[in-house]
Amino acid sequence: MAAAPLAPGKSALRRQLLLTAAGAALTGGRSFAQTLSSSPPPSQPPAGDFPNKPIRLVVTFPPGGSADAVMRLLVPRLNEKLGQPVVIDNKPGAGGNVGLSLVAKTPADGYTLGLGAAGALTANVSLYPQMPFDPVKDFKPVGMVAATPFVIVGHPSIAARTQRELIALAKASPGTLSIGHGGNGTAMHLSAALFAQMAEVKFVEVPYRGSGPAALDAIAGQIPLALVDLPASLQQIRAGKLVAFSVTSAQRVPMLPEVPTVAEAGLPGYDSTGWFGVVAPAGTPAPIVARLNAEINAALGDEQIKATMRNLGAEPAPTSPEAFEAYIRSETKKWAKVIQTARIRLD
Repeated sequence: MAAAPLAPGKSALRRQLLLTAAGAALTGGRSFAQTLSSSPPPSQPPAGDFPNKPIRLVVTFPPGGSADAVMRLLVPRLNEKLGQPVVIDNKPGAGGNVGLSLVAKTPADGYTLGLGAAGALTANVSLYPQMPFDPVKDFKPVGMVAATPFVIVGHPSIAARTQRELIALAKASPGTLSIGHGGNGTAMHLSAALFAQMAEVKFVEVPYRGSGPAALDAIAGQIPLALVDLPASLQQIRAGKLVAFSVTSAQRVPMLPEVPTVAEAGLPGYDSTGWFGVVAPAGTPAPIVARLNAEINAALGDEQIKATMRNLGAEPAPTSPEAFEAYIRSETKKWAKVIQTARIRLD
């Protein structure tokens, strides 16, 4: 994404991450706060000699996305603690299905992992008539990594400054106001659809290949509105290049404390937060999953890493494998109902 220049003194790593951060996924059902309250297990010893060779991490988003940026922030710490390199392999496409289908077909030995979000892990099973994998049966959740709340933004030229004014504008000219999002079937797509459903408005939806491109077109005035994640928009909101109408999470976010939630701004009950996490092929031995979970959680607990992630607009979200698995199941049920109500289907 394009980001405002960092102040002198910011590290090169943070500059690179802020310049590249973009898109991710959803929450609901079992609340995100409940998931985070499930304490991760204590660090456990390695499973045999694991790992004794490099680990492939399939990231289901393009380079420059928020998930990619966060994992590249964690990788040096994981390399150090695991004693083997973690190699990121970006495999975007079909809302995460392309990358995770590769992971599902690999040996369950811990040497191929997937970084997926709610689209592929919870929503796609209700969106696509056929899936290349079963998100519950074909994976063993390792742990959640981060949450990235979404924000509804607009180009400064739009004739609205609050969410209520935005809804009134959309109702005055139904079907003419465009809103960009991170792609068909993504959490941002579903969040935009849920917003339109609850607000009783009709937008012209414009899908992009990720949150960053949608935010860039909103900044340039190519589209009047976008529903994107915070990493893709935070610096531009602060710079006044985007108007922030509301955040999609249940609570306001510390990075934008002045921006109300969608619920606060007139749509009670609305709640959608992006998240992404690591999964392994089903059948991966529990000691290996526990080792990977412990090292990911330890990296997320590092104060410098936490500060950098939050500056990107991502909240560290360490969980146990069991809590992450329960959360995926509850999310799957929630979004199945939303998708059915909105009659959204993808080929």
